[in-house]
Amino acid sequence: MKLSIVDLATVAPGTTEVDALADAVTTARHADAVGIHRVWFAEHHATPAQASHHPELLIAAVAAQTTGIRVGSGSVLLNHYSPFKVAEMFKQLEAMFPGRIDLGIGRATGGQVIDAALRPDRASRPVDDHQARVSEVLAWLYEAFPADHPFAGQRILPSVSQVPHTWLLGSSPSGSMLAAGLGMGYCFAGFINPPGATIALRTYREHFANTGFGPAEPRAVLAVNVTVGETTQEAERLVASVKAYYGTLMRGGSASMVPAADEALASLTAEQRAEPTSIVDGAWPRFVAGGPDEVKVTLDRMLEESGADELMVQNLIPDPVDRRRSHAHLAEMFGIVPRDAALGAQLVDHR
Repeated sequence: MKLSIVDLATVAPGTTEVDALADAVTTARHADAVGIHRVWFAEHHATPAQASHHPELLIAAVAAQTTGIRVGSGSVLLNHYSPFKVAEMFKQLEAMFPGRIDLGIGRATGGQVIDAALRPDRASRPVDDHQARVSEVLAWLYEAFPADHPFAGQRILPSVSQVPHTWLLGSSPSGSMLAAGLGMGYCFAGFINPPGATIALRTYREHFANTGFGPAEPRAVLAVNVTVGETTQEAERLVASVKAYYGTLMRGGSASMVPAADEALASLTAEQRAEPTSIVDGAWPRFVAGGPDEVKVTLDRMLEESGADELMVQNLIPDPVDRRRSHAHLAEMFGIVPRDAALGAQLVDHR
């Protein structure tokens, strides 16, 4: 089982976005050292709690400071950008770091102000053209425009034969069908829609077509919010941060920060404290948490039920040291072979 992470560059309490971005690079270097397969960076705009606004910038910085880990986007929000720009940017990254770049594509489904700021030409006439835009990215990367297309014969970095691995990211069955039909890798955001994960990933496998735009066989990734502590009690303390943060978001506090663990734990309601962090009566949790053994049981069951090939871990642990310790526990739990055990041990507690 391959283990990967998606990083939001969470801003820890009392720190700045500058610190969060530096922590994201250190966390990626730690992930590389302990043998994690890939690290992706999210795209969030005007969110003070997260500093990963443009994943391609962190991709370049991290790829330059690591050696074995794949680095990519989780995801580029394609409705904001020109497909040509995205394809060219990621092919250039692939040229700079051959064999290590992933282009994960998604879309933003809300935020009218940000939509208008990033794409003012589309703000007054929103169009659901996601499939066409994803197809155009693939056509640029694989030189697959029809002969009568205006872009036919136009090439990007023509002397570079390799292309980044392409992935479609989503949290609904429609995304799984699009990824399958285009022959792309598919990553399902189980932390957004836990009940939909199994059907979406199995639908993707059943309908996958080998188009030449990606792998010959389906590649399915399950992304889950996971917090691992030394003990169950420590995990309950750490996962309080994400519980409290999402509780604030649900009440309309979009400008809120992710609270420190002890502050968050003290603020939780009885209902929030009681929210399951393991599978109960067959229902998947929004947030998986616990000591290493209990988390392994939950994740193994999720992987078995979904048929995923790879586990991708997201979390909102604000303290970067706690975050890296959680990653280290996961790597050990899944028997991941370190690339540089000494460096991993050195970086896990780095501040």
